[in-house]
Amino acid sequence: MKKLKIKNKKGFALIAALLAILIITAVGVLVFTITTQDIRVSTRVTGEKKAFSAAEAGIHRTIQNFNPDNLAAGVVTNVQVDAATDPDSRYTVNSLSSAGLPPLPLAGYAIGGGQQWGQARYNVSVTGTNTRYASSVTVDVGVGYGPIEITTAYR
Repeated sequence: MKKLKIKNKKGFALIAALLAILIITAVGVLVFTITTQDIRVSTRVTGEKKAFSAAEAGIHRTIQNFNPDNLAAGVVTNVQVDAATDPDSRYTVNSLSSAGLPPLPLAGYAIGGGQQWGQARYNVSVTGTNTRYASSVTVDVGVGYGPIEITTAYR
């Protein structure tokens, strides 16, 4: 048998250099991906916190200006929270309703004479948004109003 001998070994250095460059490039891409992913997650969390804060401001405004006789007046759209410090955060009060919610009796409010007192319940849906981070959070809360008389007996 005749053995083949490789006489020219000049191409080996080129292949070794290309493999080294390929490995270094793969490690660099991995490091870049991991670091940018962390920044993306931090950005998303910041945007969600700002949107939630805007929704909370909308809930406070709703409770502050609540009028059970005019629920439609409580529905507002795209209200800026604070133009000076955060002009990108806004809230929208989507709906106010009391449909299907019976009043809750309040203990300790019985005055005598057969009167019962309770608290009317309302559902409120508020969406907070932040345009800088393209984030949005919707919060559904229950609001109580009272005391109101819930006596069913005729006087």
